[in-house]
Amino acid sequence: MPSPASQSADSVEQAFARGDEDALRDAYELYGALVYTFCLRSLDESRAKDVTQEVFISALRNRGQYKPQKGTLAGWLIAIAKNRIIDNIRAEQRHEKRRSEADFEEIAVEAQVDRTGDRMMVAEALRCLPDRPRRVIAMHYFDDLTHSQIAERLSVPIGTVKSDLRRGLLQIRRQLESVHG
Repeated sequence: MPSPASQSADSVEQAFARGDEDALRDAYELYGALVYTFCLRSLDESRAKDVTQEVFISALRNRGQYKPQKGTLAGWLIAIAKNRIIDNIRAEQRHEKRRSEADFEEIAVEAQVDRTGDRMMVAEALRCLPDRPRRVIAMHYFDDLTHSQIAERLSVPIGTVKSDLRRGLLQIRRQLESVHG
C-alpha cells in the first residue's frame, strides 16, 4: 500500500501532466521545499529563492514536456533546478570575472550540483516509501545488516525483506532516472 506522501505525489503528478488549473500550486506545495533546499545548497538565500521561482515558472511553461511514465515530477523539477543553478553560478562567475579583470578559472559546478541533486532525490525517494521498505533499506545499507538479520529484527520472512529492498531500490532508481533522463 503506498504511503500518503506517494499517493498525493501520484495525484499531483497526474494533475500536472493533464494541465489541471491548480496543479502548479499543488506541485509547489509538495515539492517547493525540496527544490528550494536543493538551490540553497549551491546558492545564497536570495539567489536560491529566485532560482526556485524560476524552476516553477519554467515547469509551468514547459509542462507539456513532463511525462509521468518517464519519471517523477520531483525528479523533473530537480533536473530543471540543476540547470538553473548551473546557469546562475556560471552567470555569477562571468560577472565576477568582469569585475575583477583577473585570470579566472571556471569552477566545475555541474558535478557538484549533480551530486547534491542525487542525494536529495535519494532522500525524497526514501521519504515517499512506506515505513517497512524504508527501514529495510536503512538497515541494509546504513546499518550493514544481512537479509537474515533484518528479517529477524523485523519479524518478517526473508522473502519479504528481499521484496521490500527490491521495490524500494526500484523507487530510488526511478527518482534518479527522472533527473538524469
